[in-house]
Amino acid sequence: MDYVEILKYGNKIIITFNIEHNKPFNIGERMNELCEDAYMNGYNWGAFFNYYLEKNYPEILEGINFDSEAGMFTAYCDYSPENEIKAEKFKEIIRDLVENEEKLYEVIKVEAANIEWD
Repeated sequence: MDYVEILKYGNKIIITFNIEHNKPFNIGERMNELCEDAYMNGYNWGAFFNYYLEKNYPEILEGINFDSEAGMFTAYCDYSPENEIKAEKFKEIIRDLVENEEKLYEVIKVEAANIEWD
């Protein structure tokens, strides 16, 4: 499961999600089959996480910024012990969704129209 990791760089905590890793990439392909707007580049993973976290874990979004690219989803925040805990929680949420991909598909099937896709 090397598709998501936390890096500490200077006074920043960075969460990287390698969406081109085989498992997330294949899941993204399936998400796109379920909803044509859900072509899962880094920007759309950002849109998905923004929606999903706001609905389920709004406390994680406080102080976290997204900086995505076409092939990578990245989130970052200032370093603090509280943000380190948030980053670990976010990492576990990503892993849980990828390892239990039916959760992702269910969100797409039921709530895709509510997500502000790229």
